[in-house]
Amino acid sequence: MSRRLRASVGFLLMSLALINPEGSFGKSSGIQSSDLNAVRGVVKPSEEAVISSELQARVKRMPFRDGQAFKKGNLLVEFDCEKYWAELAAAQAELEAREKTALNNQELAKLNGIGQLEVDVSESEVKQAKAAVRSANVAVRHCKITAPFSGRVAKTLVHPHESVNPYDEVMSVLNDKNFEIELILPSTSLRWVTQNSPFKFFIDETQELYEAVVLEIGARVDPVSQTIRVFGEFKEQPQDVLAGMSGSARFMDRKLKSKTPKPTFKPSTSPSPSTASATMNSSRP
Repeated sequence: MSRRLRASVGFLLMSLALINPEGSFGKSSGIQSSDLNAVRGVVKPSEEAVISSELQARVKRMPFRDGQAFKKGNLLVEFDCEKYWAELAAAQAELEAREKTALNNQELAKLNGIGQLEVDVSESEVKQAKAAVRSANVAVRHCKITAPFSGRVAKTLVHPHESVNPYDEVMSVLNDKNFEIELILPSTSLRWVTQNSPFKFFIDETQELYEAVVLEIGARVDPVSQTIRVFGEFKEQPQDVLAGMSGSARFMDRKLKSKTPKPTFKPSTSPSPSTASATMNSSRP
């Protein structure tokens, strides 16, 4: 290689270093996957749920579609529940009839017209009718599903006018305001990683670098892969990040956890005064 060519290559490398001073943390390249100090991670919502049906019914209305935002308490799914409303009305009418029969039997018992057994049976029938009303009320309450938290619809699994059975999944929702970062670290990281340990997280999709801290450390080490799950949170919740995005994290401060120093035994090289005097006394005639 000629001297002029070597000079050109050196100037090119110096220019690249000046353009990207942070090395593998640069905006264009991110944290390189070959970097041994970086670990992969994924962005996850702090809250997510797959909503299921509790009834056998037809879907009447679904106000929100995939990707749309909703508030806590908004209606997500409404079922056609004419059957269940009719069952509730029938149960309430049955309860009313049983209560009237029990009241009449109590009056007859006071006049010695019937025995105590008939009174007890009628009161038990009232309790049974009340239980039927409660069961019908539960079914009616499941005719509408409201949002358990504010967020967005991740995926709708059914459509209006379709019929569903109990425990069929109808919608997946998530909280898009608070995100967590799930990392898989080697189990040897437990020597230095702690809660609130800072790290930098580079997201591949946005090509941006974010400041984060460790929120929780997993309770169990995977004995096969010798890894542990670590959960972090952004110091400031980003606006352009979506659940499912992935990236690389690097922990800059890897100080080992402080341990209580063990006492060490150091033998003395000079005899103690009592030992020296005892030796001198024994050497005298």
